[in-house]
Amino acid sequence: MVSTRSGCIVIDRGLDWLGRPYPRRPEGIFITHAHIDHLDGLRRGAPCPVYATAPTWCAMARWPLADRGVLTLHEPVSVAGLRIEAWPVEHSRNAPAVGYRMTCGETAVFYAPDIAKLPRSRRALDGVSLYVGDGATVTRPLVRRRGRVLIGHATIAAQLGWCVVAGVPRAVFTHCGSGIVRQDPPAVEQTIRALAQSVGCTARLAYDGMTLNI
Repeated sequence: MVSTRSGCIVIDRGLDWLGRPYPRRPEGIFITHAHIDHLDGLRRGAPCPVYATAPTWCAMARWPLADRGVLTLHEPVSVAGLRIEAWPVEHSRNAPAVGYRMTCGETAVFYAPDIAKLPRSRRALDGVSLYVGDGATVTRPLVRRRGRVLIGHATIAAQLGWCVVAGVPRAVFTHCGSGIVRQDPPAVEQTIRALAQSVGCTARLAYDGMTLNI
């Protein structure tokens, strides 16, 4: 959930949220891609407009969603005081994914919870204050190639590399994989903090209920 003085939005609503109340009524829900852990919480409808790209809408075609916003890549929309731009990322060929670049005033955040590659990463992250990325794996790649497209999950180390090149000072990693959640959380957190410090930025793992002021 991203909140401003004008309201809030939610990014993704996975199956584990099906039937659960919203902590706060959002002005919009933005879906990154058509995997069940990102959109199946909307099977019974939504209390507000839902935004997604055309390929993702194919997976939700029959769902009871009355207010549908079809996003075009790199064409921003304004919701709840945020300027929100869908940015293509490589993650799945069957469920094309996007990240979201969100701007409020002079502050920009980039959100990409499932990602194997960020094309034109320097441009995507230019001027970004916070990168929220894929916490599937720290240093062991979970990526395979199909043709010219990468599928899977980039390492946290690789994503920190994108941040450093673009000058992003701060990163948080969410949607963590089993290789992280089954380990000792303080030890993993220490590893990630040290990895980020070694390349000149700061990073940490997200946790349930975490709040950040940007």
